[in-house]
Amino acid sequence: MPGSKNVYIKAAPTYGFIMEHRSTIGNLVNGYIPAMEIDFIKPTYGNKKWHLENNLPEIGLAFNVMDFANPRQLGQCFALSPFIDIPLNKKPKKSRVILRICWGVSYITRKFDIENNPKNIAIGSNWNTYVQWKWFWHMNLNSKVRFEPGFAFTHASNGRGQVPNLGLNVISLNLGITYKINKDNGNTKLEDTSSIWSSKHELLVWNAVGFNERDPPGGPKYFANTFGVNYYYNQGNTHKFGIGADVSYDTQNAYHLETSGYPAQSWIDILQLGIKLCYAYNVGRVSFPIEMGYYAVSKPKEDGPIFHRIGIRYYCKNGLMLNFTLKSHWAVASHFEYGLGYRFGLKKKKAQDL
Repeated sequence: MPGSKNVYIKAAPTYGFIMEHRSTIGNLVNGYIPAMEIDFIKPTYGNKKWHLENNLPEIGLAFNVMDFANPRQLGQCFALSPFIDIPLNKKPKKSRVILRICWGVSYITRKFDIENNPKNIAIGSNWNTYVQWKWFWHMNLNSKVRFEPGFAFTHASNGRGQVPNLGLNVISLNLGITYKINKDNGNTKLEDTSSIWSSKHELLVWNAVGFNERDPPGGPKYFANTFGVNYYYNQGNTHKFGIGADVSYDTQNAYHLETSGYPAQSWIDILQLGIKLCYAYNVGRVSFPIEMGYYAVSKPKEDGPIFHRIGIRYYCKNGLMLNFTLKSHWAVASHFEYGLGYRFGLKKKKAQDL
């Protein structure tokens, strides 16, 4: 296909600071944070429907090196992460606003150690997830070079798989220069005119498992399972709005009940029933869900009545869904969720909606 070999390379020096989202990590902040980002970028040309629905986004792989200005307690961060850059306006302009959604893996060189690094209560493991939202501008200097100033929010943590896990949040400014190795000669012939989301109404039934750890560090691991049902209304192919319900089984709740003076009499006592509002942004078969819920039934009170979920889901052609999400209670991570689901279409869209 013409244009398929096109690739861009981007270099972006970055400068930022650690957000003190908890006063207890203030001792870890020693100064401003320099970083460098190298991206390998692949443009899209509109030959697939999701390209057009997302204003011809660019996809790629980013490599980031970040120095936390605290070599003894935090060290450096090395991250590798896939991303998608979505233009926020439909028509190209001299200055075009872009949103980057990025989720990958990071290695942080200094973690908590009870003997050698006891004050690092932000990072409990060397390997962590790496999530970034970036807003920047495309400014074409000529046919080959693009200037891309912007700012970003970056988060690294292990999802409470190992405590302590307050995580690190970084706000940064960046100045990117992108070089287009090959001239754009893309094929704009639409290959697939069918809609991935062929029904306006749908049910998503899913199940996911996870593991977490409670303080103090080195304590036991706890198993968690969530069974969920989501109803979605598909607005076009990019936005999904809905409601849902979760039934959660987290063995850590047995510990919470015991320490509160009301030990669980059976496994039913640690079940939690939650109701929730749901939203998801779709990029082809990839979906980015955001959920906010309330425990309508819950004997454990340790984490409060409100829960949240963000993450990524992939929908296969046969309706099967692959799930990787993070459940949290406000800014406190509970655990990562790994699971499967199935999507049931309820009502076909009209021809003009496809």
